[in-house]
Amino acid sequence: MNIDSSNPVTINTRPMAFVGRNGRSSHSPRIAMYSHDTQGLGHIRRNLLIARCLCNRGANPTILLLSGIREAASFKMPRGVDCLTIPSLGKDINGGYHSRKLDISLDDLMQIRTKTIQAALDSFAPDILIVDKVPSGAFDELLPSLPELRKRGTKIVLGLREILDDPEVVRAEWEKTNAQQVLRDYYDQIWIYGDPTIFRASDEYALAADLQSKVRYTGYLNPLFDHEQSDVSSSNSNGKAKSVLCVVGGGRDGVQLAESFVRAPLPEGVRGTLITGPLMPQFERDRLHEQVDGDPMRSVVEFVTNPLPYLQEADSVIAMAGYNTVCEIIAMRKRALLVPRMMPRTEQLIRAQCMADQGVVDMLDPDQLCARELGRWIGEHDTRERLFDVIDMNGTTRLPGLVRELLGRPKAEVVSHVI
Repeated sequence: MNIDSSNPVTINTRPMAFVGRNGRSSHSPRIAMYSHDTQGLGHIRRNLLIARCLCNRGANPTILLLSGIREAASFKMPRGVDCLTIPSLGKDINGGYHSRKLDISLDDLMQIRTKTIQAALDSFAPDILIVDKVPSGAFDELLPSLPELRKRGTKIVLGLREILDDPEVVRAEWEKTNAQQVLRDYYDQIWIYGDPTIFRASDEYALAADLQSKVRYTGYLNPLFDHEQSDVSSSNSNGKAKSVLCVVGGGRDGVQLAESFVRAPLPEGVRGTLITGPLMPQFERDRLHEQVDGDPMRSVVEFVTNPLPYLQEADSVIAMAGYNTVCEIIAMRKRALLVPRMMPRTEQLIRAQCMADQGVVDMLDPDQLCARELGRWIGEHDTRERLFDVIDMNGTTRLPGLVRELLGRPKAEVVSHVI
């Protein structure tokens, strides 16, 4: 199977007919998707996956992505989808924010971002706004837009990956930013892109009782939702040399894992491929290239917008524990070792532990990360059964139903996962 993330979605649904803001019937709802994008490529990749699943044979929405990362322009957009990139926020290892590229103060940057977002949403006039993670936006940059959107009748949704951080940290952040009151005042639904039997975020983060009715657990987002599961097979049986793939997300904080991987001993006949990501400093990428130079069994790839073909070819995968990467590993049913990021959030550590506890992946404590440990795992003869089927991966097929629900379709036609 040649996997292409830009393939048309093949969900069998009827058109999203609805009565729009102007009272006229329409088959092309406008959907805006906001993400503040301060770390890595996860937010834009997840939003593009959501856009793909909504741009299916039964619907032709017009989708505007609002992204805070300029690398978003590198990704192929489905038909009907475009992206407005706003000046970027940067985030240091301690969680502090700054202007990523412009030589201006954080206050000046936020004024530019706030006014740009407000103008874009005012002109685009979305029927639905899907907000990624932060109800009020980074540094409250969405707050000026939310009341006006509500007056216009825009349906507003908060989209959350299943794990944000340590529960106590999230509760404190939500209290500090008045997040639950913002949800109460402006939001129609809360979509949690996960399986509540793995991690029940609404309870862990102490979501108020009156907001629980807005929660929809979608299941994890499956990047292969438009492919038959039988088409997904490991390269073990195709006669090719065995291979191990290492991915480090955007790469900004993946240098230690990348360096350990290129130095790890490989069993005879096993190929090793590293994807560094575009956010890793260029001098670090150059150094990694130098370390594998002349070794025919190792290669370094700096950036790919669609890692799925690489994952498909690999027999095993070593990765950090970002949401998208874990979903791809599970969907591909790959033997995997997760080495989670620990700072500035423990999100990846919690996710890796949850998946390891379910018997889906192996996990290496980041404090034990070294070339020797990676080489030991690569060389293991693994016969254990991976329990991929315990994970609900149906999020991408449920989202069109949730959109139909927001747009006023009969409930009988809506497939959701309300728990």
